[in-house]
Amino acid sequence: KETFDAGGKILLPGLIDAHIHIESSMLSPARFAELVLPHGTTCVVADPHEIANVAGTEGIRYFLDCARSLPLGIRLAIPSCVPAAPFEDAGAELPAETIKPFMKEPETASLGEMMNFPGVLGGDGDTLKKILAAREAGLGVDGHAPGVLGRGLDAYTVTGIGNTHECPSKEDALENLARGAYIFIREGSAAKNLKALLPCVTPLNARRFALCTDDRHAEDLIREGHMDHILRLAVAQGLPPVGAVIMCTLNAAEAQGLKGKGAIAPGWDADLILVDDMQNFTVRRTWVGGRLAAMDGYVLQPLKGPDASALCQSVRTAPLEPKDLELAIPSGKARVIRLSPGSLLTSSLICDVACDSEGRFAPEKNPEICQVAVIERHKASGKIGLGLLAGYGLRGGAIACTIAHDSHNIVVAGDSKAAMHAAVEELIRIQGGCAVCVGSRVAGSLPLPLGGLMSEDDPRKVSQTLAKLNSLAHEALHIPQDVDPFMTLSFMALPVIPSLKITARGLFDVDRFTFTSVDAGKA
Repeated sequence: KETFDAGGKILLPGLIDAHIHIESSMLSPARFAELVLPHGTTCVVADPHEIANVAGTEGIRYFLDCARSLPLGIRLAIPSCVPAAPFEDAGAELPAETIKPFMKEPETASLGEMMNFPGVLGGDGDTLKKILAAREAGLGVDGHAPGVLGRGLDAYTVTGIGNTHECPSKEDALENLARGAYIFIREGSAAKNLKALLPCVTPLNARRFALCTDDRHAEDLIREGHMDHILRLAVAQGLPPVGAVIMCTLNAAEAQGLKGKGAIAPGWDADLILVDDMQNFTVRRTWVGGRLAAMDGYVLQPLKGPDASALCQSVRTAPLEPKDLELAIPSGKARVIRLSPGSLLTSSLICDVACDSEGRFAPEKNPEICQVAVIERHKASGKIGLGLLAGYGLRGGAIACTIAHDSHNIVVAGDSKAAMHAAVEELIRIQGGCAVCVGSRVAGSLPLPLGGLMSEDDPRKVSQTLAKLNSLAHEALHIPQDVDPFMTLSFMALPVIPSLKITARGLFDVDRFTFTSVDAGKA
């Protein structure tokens, strides 16, 4: 028993992130916890979808071990869509029978976001088995079906899917709300929906809203904070402070079935935070389970996660030569991926391109277009998908990373085979991460040894190294300032977001849901 004088400050329940992919911070869960505990986050519902695409069940087990050993409350949303699409070359496949045992673990909160909404609507057997298994285990099912409205949304939610963080519009939120779903208002590093969705919140429906980040980069966690940052934004935009806190505590706990969390009451978990006021939410102390975990911006002791050796040495490629990156376009007419600034959406651009005497794409003759490739890196299959990218602005080298949603193969863009090859070889050498080449010389890299996605290094070191690589990409490779070099590149490989993307099997037309040729002159 301990008595503490709060000095007139305000005691609140610990803050809860209702949905996050910790891997997006590029930090191990232990390093992530070091950043968020001082900001008052005491529990997160983490979907280890990214590491599961690389390491399969080993990735999920690692997150379970983290949940059992760290002071941050980590509850798992078991990944439901690995791989994200049937034609993807991920590091693992996780059918219903494989993930069912994880549903029985006490650290499991839900079945992770069901991105395969076509499978739900079409009655795909394995997809429905996963949902049924989760419900039989007493778990909730997280949703992900942006733009699915009306009768389609009826069919999606009737399966038992109970929440969504994918509401790009007020209409999406209200339609999901009308069907009884919890709405997780997302305010992350990439997707920001708080301003658009707060007007949906009324005194009558406020208990059906929670807050989440989905993805939060280390730099933003260091500079702005975590859930405390969202509270500040919400209150600044007119949400009553008490209502904002309820959304970030009790609502999130109830939506995700986190018993004993989200309130200060006898018999409940003593996850508590001390703040100066209800506008700035400056966190002075954080207790988890009654134990002081952080004070005045720092954790009380360094946090060490479980052994992660099973996730390392994850970059396994077939031998690669510069000539393997040659792109033949005999007709001289190409189908090009065109970026949309500030959006994950791309479009398909058909244009004439200059080629050499043997019909191969000549980067030096096409200054507005760079080459892009996805190289399978899980099973050394030798698969390489080649394409062209407009709007990225890259000139004078190459950029590459092993973060390539959602299968996380190697994605590389450049204006010469030599530069692209050098960037890929650097990723193989450091066993995953990010790399920038100026000319064909490696100018900098960030090792992410845990699955090619995460680092156990000091978060500030990781953030500073990434910032230097981004500066190199902007200044030496001429990528526009309004284009995030690595994040933009990482989503070029996601073949479920329209309209044209690139995978290890080649160029993919998302609208027609079929592979297509870079050579637009082919019959």
